[in-house]
Amino acid sequence: MTKNEAFNHQLIQFLNASPTPFHAVKELADLLEKAGFKLLNETDIWCLQKNTGYFVIRNQSSLIAFTTGDCNFSEQGFRMTGAHTDSPCLKIKPNPDIQKYHCLQLGVEVYGGALLAPWFDRDLSIAGRVAWYDGTQIHQTLIDLKRAVATIPSLAIHLDSEQNNRRTINPQTDISPVLATIFTEDSQTDQTLHHAIKESLSNIYPHLNIDQILDFELFLYDTQPAAIIGLNNDFIASARLDNLLSCFTATQAIIKAKQSLYPSMIVCNDHEEVGSASTSGAQGPFLKQVLQRIVKDNESRIRTIQHSLMISADNAHARHPNFPDKHDKKHAPAINHGPVIKINVNQCYATNSESSAVFRHLCTQENIPVQLFCSRCDMRCGSTIGPITASEIGVRTLDVGLPTYGMHSVRELAGTQDAIMLEKVLTRFYNTSAAQLQLTT
Repeated sequence: MTKNEAFNHQLIQFLNASPTPFHAVKELADLLEKAGFKLLNETDIWCLQKNTGYFVIRNQSSLIAFTTGDCNFSEQGFRMTGAHTDSPCLKIKPNPDIQKYHCLQLGVEVYGGALLAPWFDRDLSIAGRVAWYDGTQIHQTLIDLKRAVATIPSLAIHLDSEQNNRRTINPQTDISPVLATIFTEDSQTDQTLHHAIKESLSNIYPHLNIDQILDFELFLYDTQPAAIIGLNNDFIASARLDNLLSCFTATQAIIKAKQSLYPSMIVCNDHEEVGSASTSGAQGPFLKQVLQRIVKDNESRIRTIQHSLMISADNAHARHPNFPDKHDKKHAPAINHGPVIKINVNQCYATNSESSAVFRHLCTQENIPVQLFCSRCDMRCGSTIGPITASEIGVRTLDVGLPTYGMHSVRELAGTQDAIMLEKVLTRFYNTSAAQLQLTT
């Protein structure tokens, strides 16, 4: 197996093991621990050492990892890469069980800007975290049913012959998944979500009493595993490429650069798809508080930030061959043609000429091509954690991404070469001094 094949094999394993942000953070933490990074607890006093890697987790869904290098933070700053752990999906409502027309269904709500049509006729499972009581203590556990337990059936073409000409999807009435058939609609049945949760917990803890399910955050996901596809194995097809692709790539890069003299950091935030305003989101205090604990003196911390650079890595829209007019033809990236610098005049992306120039130079040093993305002027532009992080802590920032088809679908498509190229650039970035990341005037 070549290095590139090994990278993509590990990526696929990570994607399959990460159906929710909670599972993704657990997988990232496992990768970091195996590489010698040490877990920090936010409730403990931190005593950081030189040339050491650390990571800290908040809400089980956001993670910050960093290396201390020679601890010369105020002169060297941090090389930061930012990404997000969440993806658009269907989240299960608190009181989910619906019994009607001899079917047991689930009430769900749409998390983020999901593309809903691809969710129909999929084999769906359930994963997330559960808080429960054993009669003595409250526990919190990640669960993953792993097997297909639900589906959202399409309406047959015979019952609406105009579906292929016009289709609207009502998120309240049209996407409730079917779990089981029931015989009488007023019967008491143990075929409920709570019963399935208890059964899953009992399998994890066979010797404990699962007295009471207190609460949960559960999501539906497609059980079809990630795969390398295409005549020449050009594509990765998977759920949650936006943005687990960047989380994995940044983690691999900081692990490779662990022994660098220069302090480095990855920031994997939750809740980007719903605005980032949370304790663990980019608009929350997580990164700011971690920096305050690493560099305690305010003057030194400001100097550290001004020597730092943040690469916000999120997916970019590849030019769709069936819909080329949806792109500005001069700024339309292609899959497997390298990482993309994302630019927006209204600051939906944080890139400017200074941060872009540094990234271009890093790519040149690694002999990696660079592409550009700029939205059509008559179309709305998405955003990322880049502008939020830049405005929250004042760090120089640029937005980059990997070209993707079907963004926000239940199954997205990216290139087998692009993440490998980005990892090389990020590894170079982590091994570059602050002086080389500055432009002279």
